[in-house]
This record gives sequence, C-alpha cells and structure tokens, in this order.
Amino acid sequence: MLWVKAFHIVFVVSWFAGLFYLPRIFVNLAMVTPGSLAERERLLLMARKLLRFTTMLAGPALLLGLWLWLGYGIGRGQGWMHAKLVVVLLVIGYHHACAMLLRKISRGQSMRSHVWFRWFNEVPVFLLMGAVLLVVLKPF
Repeated sequence: MLWVKAFHIVFVVSWFAGLFYLPRIFVNLAMVTPGSLAERERLLLMARKLLRFTTMLAGPALLLGLWLWLGYGIGRGQGWMHAKLVVVLLVIGYHHACAMLLRKISRGQSMRSHVWFRWFNEVPVFLLMGAVLLVVLKPF
C-alpha cells in the first residue's frame, strides 16, 4: 500500500507541476506582440507538449488514487474524503479548461488578457492546498 501511495503522490505532484506552468505559457502568449509569429508558434508548441505530458501524468495519478480509495478503503465514508473528491473533480475541470483555452488560443479565438491568465494561474495553488489540507488534517 505504501508503494501505491508513494507513486500516487509522485504523479499528483507531477500533474500539478504541469498545471502550474501551462497557464504561465498562456500569460506569455497573451503578451506576444502582434506579428511575432515565430514566438507565438514556439509558445503554442510548448503549451501543446506540456498539456499532452500533463494529461499523461493525470491518468496514473487518478488511477492510483482510485486504487487507494477503492482497494484499501482509505477515507471511505469520511467527510474529508468527500470534500477531497470534490477538489479532485475541480482539478479535472481546471485541466479541461486549460485544454479548451489552448484550443481557442491556437485558433486565435477569445484571447484573454495576460492579467486574466495571471489570476487563472493561481487556481491550482488553491486546489492543491485544499487537497493537501484535507488529506493531512482530516478536519471532518
């Protein structure tokens, strides 16, 4: 069980590293000066590769978490686990939102300001903080 927990933590941390950096690339894309096609294309390539890699990390993180929850009953029937599962759903939603934003940016549609992306970039910090506090403190 400790191996499953350890690998779950490694994949979650790796997944979040991607979720921390991907919106930062969006900030840079929003700041590209008009006409700088090479810079824009380079940033889009980086964002696409990072999204693909981050998505590959999310799979094992979620599967190992499911294994811990179902296979070992960790947190089953406890309020903190229900709250953590809500946070997990929010993280999945954030990941999906990043993918949708990247598609829109790639097509040149609905480009938001760099300030908006800076605020958007803070969301995973609070999601990770919520998940960690729920798991460690088990407040209810």
